Amino acid sequence: MTVIAPETPDSPYSPPAEPTPVAHRGWILAALMLTMSLAAMDITIVATVIPQIVGDLGGFDRFTWLFSIYLLAQTVTIPIYGKLADLYGRKPVLIGGSALFLLGSAACALAWGMIPLIVFRAVQGLGAGSIMATVNTLAGDLYSTRERARVQGWLSSVWGIAAIVGPTLGGAFAEYATWRWVFLINLPIGLAAIALIARYLHEHAPARRHAIDYIGAILMMLTGAIGVFGLLQGGNAWDWLSVSSLATFALVAVLMIATVMRERRAAEPIMPGWVWRHRLMLGSNLGVLGMGLVMMAPGTYLPVFAQSVMGLGPISAGLVLASMSLGWVSASAWSGRLYLQFGFRDTALFGGALILLAVLGFVALPPQPATWLVTADQILLGAGFGMLSTPLLVGVQSVVPWNQRGVATSANMWSRYLGQSLGAAVVGALFNNAMRNALEAAPSTLSGALPAVNDVITALQTDPATSASRQYLLTAFDTATHQVYVGMIGIALLTLLAVLLMPRRTGHQAA
Repeated sequence: MTVIAPETPDSPYSPPAEPTPVAHRGWILAALMLTMSLAAMDITIVATVIPQIVGDLGGFDRFTWLFSIYLLAQTVTIPIYGKLADLYGRKPVLIGGSALFLLGSAACALAWGMIPLIVFRAVQGLGAGSIMATVNTLAGDLYSTRERARVQGWLSSVWGIAAIVGPTLGGAFAEYATWRWVFLINLPIGLAAIALIARYLHEHAPARRHAIDYIGAILMMLTGAIGVFGLLQGGNAWDWLSVSSLATFALVAVLMIATVMRERRAAEPIMPGWVWRHRLMLGSNLGVLGMGLVMMAPGTYLPVFAQSVMGLGPISAGLVLASMSLGWVSASAWSGRLYLQFGFRDTALFGGALILLAVLGFVALPPQPATWLVTADQILLGAGFGMLSTPLLVGVQSVVPWNQRGVATSANMWSRYLGQSLGAAVVGALFNNAMRNALEAAPSTLSGALPAVNDVITALQTDPATSASRQYLLTAFDTATHQVYVGMIGIALLTLLAVLLMPRRTGHQAA
């Protein structure tokens, strides 16, 4: 039986006692990896069957909401699940959220139209928020500071495996079965994870009544939901300076002020002020926010770049993107030795420097680069992400007690996903602006044959390989992708500055 007993130090910043070695941690880690695989594989496996979903259910103009609504529901609920995990324990929150994810998966498999499928994807996202908030928190509960880097390496490996297995499974289901299996496959995996958690994880959460801040939770969800919605719609459904966009973000500003005022008065706030006042946590959260921004550059445009500019097939392009996971997993596991010797901040700075070097390396790539060059750059970028994210996460977990680790961990994860939402807007704006400039500067002999910005990818897939317009579009796409990475240089530099806000050493490391 694995029993987790909460520490109760006097200060939220005093170093908590290291976890006591317990039995069955291996089984619990296996359950955490299975649970994490549900969220990790979701986007990649669904993306491969979109043509089959649209062909069966229709609603081509709405299919992007299958991803947007999932990301939205997941992001806005992470802080709430983190607080609940501190109040009532990780086990009920993780099991309840996983069950909700499986319920949404089963409903998605039975969907009879695009609108119901979008609604059921929102249910999945609500469950995924619990997974992201509690899996890493439990890893912090069960393992010491020295061990957490290795465990984060194992958890990071789930994402790398999912990047390869997800598209492969999705393609197999689309070709030999039905798209509905991309949701049904979650059921046996999730049920196995729930069974392991129920059997081997036992907690002693403090037995006392809690004053849940329902109003604060609602305000926080509204602020996050409307904010992420505005970021997803900006530059797509409406212009950034349109009335709709300005009104949306004005409402977000009002809700944000109301949320802060409410949280200051709440007895047990969902997002306490100390999460942002503590230097280590502030620097860590801003650092992973910047990392989330940079992550969207390869995640959004590299597969299309590999297929269009480099001439690779879909599977090869996916493997180039997945190669980032090789560096991520290795660096994450290795980072433990470094942060124990040099500290969380200096190790994270080294990771940020690797990210900056990788971004600069992509900008320096020649036109139509060799596959091995892009792959090597991706591995280096992944190493930077692993060397940055692990010490930042372990750092915040190491300076708070058990009953605040859920909030600290969820704030870190929330910042990362907020960064990805911001990144989707930023890289889209940079790419579209560069592509628009290239199309406007096209020779007069080609300008009439060139498509609008939104139709460039379709034109690259349909135009004859020898056509002059296709060759011009290839060059323009190459230039626009490089412009995205030029913008990421600035983000990488800001990320390094954010990490510098952290103290060089913590009381935990000094001990």
